[in-house]
Amino acid sequence: MAYREVAVFEVREVLRLWLALLAFRRIAEMVRCDRKTVTKIVRIAEGHGLVQTDSPDRLTDDFVGGVMAELAPKVPDRHGEAWNVLVGHREKLEGWRNDDVPAKKMVELLKRDGVVVPERTLNRYLAAEFGSPERSTVPVVDGEPGVELQVDFGELGRMFDEETGKKRRVWALVFTAGVSRHTFVWLSFNQNLATVIDGCEAAWQFFGGVFRVLVPDNMATVVTKADALDPVLNVAFVEYAQSRGFLIDPARVRSPQDKGRVERAVQFVQTSFWAGEDFGCLAEAQTAAELWCRSRAGLRTHGTTQAQPAVTFAEVEAPVLLPAPTERYDVPLYKTAKVHRDHHIQVAKSLYSVPGDLIGTSVDVRADKALVKIFSGGQLVKVHPRQKAGARITDPADLPSELTGYAMRNIDDQIRRAYAHGQHVGVFAEVILDGPLPWTRMRHVYKLLRTCDRYGPDRVNTACERAVDAGATSVVTVVGMVERALEADQATAEPAPPDNVIIGRFARDASHFAAGRKVTR
Repeated sequence: MAYREVAVFEVREVLRLWLALLAFRRIAEMVRCDRKTVTKIVRIAEGHGLVQTDSPDRLTDDFVGGVMAELAPKVPDRHGEAWNVLVGHREKLEGWRNDDVPAKKMVELLKRDGVVVPERTLNRYLAAEFGSPERSTVPVVDGEPGVELQVDFGELGRMFDEETGKKRRVWALVFTAGVSRHTFVWLSFNQNLATVIDGCEAAWQFFGGVFRVLVPDNMATVVTKADALDPVLNVAFVEYAQSRGFLIDPARVRSPQDKGRVERAVQFVQTSFWAGEDFGCLAEAQTAAELWCRSRAGLRTHGTTQAQPAVTFAEVEAPVLLPAPTERYDVPLYKTAKVHRDHHIQVAKSLYSVPGDLIGTSVDVRADKALVKIFSGGQLVKVHPRQKAGARITDPADLPSELTGYAMRNIDDQIRRAYAHGQHVGVFAEVILDGPLPWTRMRHVYKLLRTCDRYGPDRVNTACERAVDAGATSVVTVVGMVERALEADQATAEPAPPDNVIIGRFARDASHFAAGRKVTR
């Protein structure tokens, strides 16, 4: 049978009118309830010691609450058959719950015994009998104005990308101020580091300043390794935070309550801004998003604060923000590179020289638009100007001294080395390299220097003197002259007696072994 629940104010009004000596029928007409209900309320109040001569001050909250407790109807047990079946398996369910068996698995185990119950009914029974496993939550205060800015990505839909000629997924990077709930939206086709930093830069311009704490989701571009206490942050984003003066306080994994303000804002962006719209390109959508943030989202009455976010932000948060940046941030490139045998590393398809004692090791590299900094063991070992893709920059000091001239095609170094072997060798080297493209004849000088190492600088110096006098310019001629002079010297020289011949103790003359012919007469 249906019944109407009597409110507290009605009980209080019934008793107040009864103390004013009004009849039950008149009280029922004034309170608009049944006369039997009025009679029941009065009889319960009399049972608690209320008499008609008492003052209305007797009707305190505690007194009325006692009357309400007895007045409340006893609701019968309305559980169904499945609930009653579970009552007969209470001990079994309690054991499974103590062993952390999931409810879905419990349904399967019960089904094996011929007991079929809905999983939802099982969950309600477990919560009623053994307590709800869900933890209660409490709202967190907003904090100080201009301090906290929550950030999260949300998927909106698909849009045609003019660069790729295909439809791509559109992401919204949503920024929500902690106190005013003022929101900014940055649209993109990806979620990489450059997009996040570009979104932050646009947000600082939109808000007119920088918030002191950024609360991001555990996006890989910000958090390298998530942890509730000691998350590992992306080095590049930490450097960006340092340059703009804000701190990073990532939310915990799978804990949307840590950033509840932006979680709700993402849903609002999806339904209020994006739904039903048809934007031609990403730039058009971004312009519309900023207009939506300032008007529709900024001037609405927020359900929690009951104020307009844009107005509240301008009044309490904008004045306390850090100054907005005046120049766009140069997003650096961080990577680990291996030093190869050629004393160079590769960064963004360009080659940069590294000191020779680091060959085979790995170095840390930071590259921006202007400089490339190379670190080894945390120490800065080299700085190069940034090169375009496909270019190479080499510092001669990074190469071995004996190979510097070769690697750098240093003509003067080759002539200097030739003069170190003799005056005429140096002169002949200058003759070889005399021409419009001297580096194309450097191999001839290498051949000349190797000849000096093989036959000695004196012989080669003499041959070079004769070659210069004769007007010869071929190093092959000099090598031939050195080899022929060496052969002539070996032919005229008397052979030296061998010093390793051992005279036998019983050695005989060679004639002793001559075979004689016997003559027969």
